[in-house]
Formats: sequence, structure tokens, C-alpha cells
Amino acid sequence: MIRFRVFRFDPACDKAPRFDTFEVPAEKGMPVLDGLAYIFENVDHSLAYRSSCRTALCGSCAMHINGRYRLACQTQIADVVRHGLVEVRPLAHLPVLRDLVVDMTGFMDQWRRIQPYLISTRPPSGGENPQTPEQRQLLDGLIDCILCGACYAACPTARDNPKYLGPHALMRALRFIDDSRDEATEERLAQVASEQGVFRCHTVFNCQTVCPKDLDPAGAIVRIKRHAVSRALRASGKDRPG
Repeated sequence: MIRFRVFRFDPACDKAPRFDTFEVPAEKGMPVLDGLAYIFENVDHSLAYRSSCRTALCGSCAMHINGRYRLACQTQIADVVRHGLVEVRPLAHLPVLRDLVVDMTGFMDQWRRIQPYLISTRPPSGGENPQTPEQRQLLDGLIDCILCGACYAACPTARDNPKYLGPHALMRALRFIDDSRDEATEERLAQVASEQGVFRCHTVFNCQTVCPKDLDPAGAIVRIKRHAVSRALRASGKDRPG
């Protein structure tokens, strides 16, 4: 048996959060999500958590598991259990709706602010808007974010500044800044290099460490900083030879 120590809080009736401990008959190959499902189905029907695809594609079961943000469906109990205990908390920096379920509204608002879609005034010729293999390669590692929120929850700047765009939104912005088909590069750079953009990042690499898809939001932010500095130099004329 493995003990699950689970964060509990219902703002509608609880004055403060607490932790409840449950005994889970963990088996070989059992993920943390199945442990939570066992608790819900067999011990406490009031436990609230999110899950959907169960294959690490939807990102809905991201939570803090024994000291690190992870996907519960992807995390094996045997890999994280310490002294017979698995502690589970909700994502940080987001309001708790109930237990392990947080309000993702602010997180998604930051995402929408960077206009996460292709902006182009030119109609594709022949119904296509082609790229060379080299142009497409620039987008590798930028298009696979599943919006789980782990990077945002691990980010100290997001903790201290709710207006900060966040690593999820900034990496997505680079996906379009580096896209040869997008025509809003200048506008995007002006936005992400603003007061609440990339220069608020402290480059502590938490976002990179916790990403369940092994993406590199911190590296993407560094690339945007380079773009922004080059843009500022061009505007001032300082990059002209002579």
C-alpha cells in the first residue's frame, strides 16, 4: 500500500486548505492518475481533479507531485514515491476551484494576448503557403506545447507578477515570429519585448526542467530577446556598417 497525501480545499466551504491521506494499493506500472482515480472511486467521491486523454497529450492532469510539476497520467508511482508517500498538490499561481482543480482563465488569457495564430494578408497561391525544409525546421520544438501549465506554475516571475506573459505564451509567440509565412513579426516583437514580456524572465530554467514534453521555453525566451535587441538596433541605425 502507498500513502497518498492529497491537497484539499473547497473555497465555498473551507476556511483554509488541508491535506488528507489515503491508502492506495499501488501495482507495478500504475501512474499517479490511477491512484487518484482509485481514491475517487473507492474512498472519497468528493475528490476533485482533472484528466482526459490519459496519454500525456491533453495536459489536463498537470499537478505538483512529490516536489515537481508533472503529468499525473505520465508519472509512475514507483518512480516518485518517497518513504511510501506520494504528495499531490494543485498547480501554483492559479486560483484553486476545488482540491487539485485550478482556474486556468488567467493562464489562457496570457496565451490569447500573443495572438496564437498565423497573421497573413497574402492569400496562398494555389491554395498553399509553402515553406522550405530549413524554414520549417526553425519551428521544431515550438509547436508541441500542450498547455498543461507546468511551466507557468514553476515560474517565479509568474508567481510575483500575474501580468507577466509567461513561458507558455512567449514560446508560442516565437513560433510565429520565426514562421516565414507570418507578417506580424514587428508587432509581435513589440508586444513580447514590452514591460510584461521576455525581459521580465529571470532565466532560472524551471520551465525547461518541468516541461513534460521536453520543450525549451527558456531557450525560446532567449531567442526572442536576441530578436528584440536586433530590432532595436535596426530601429536606431546602430547596426549599419560604417
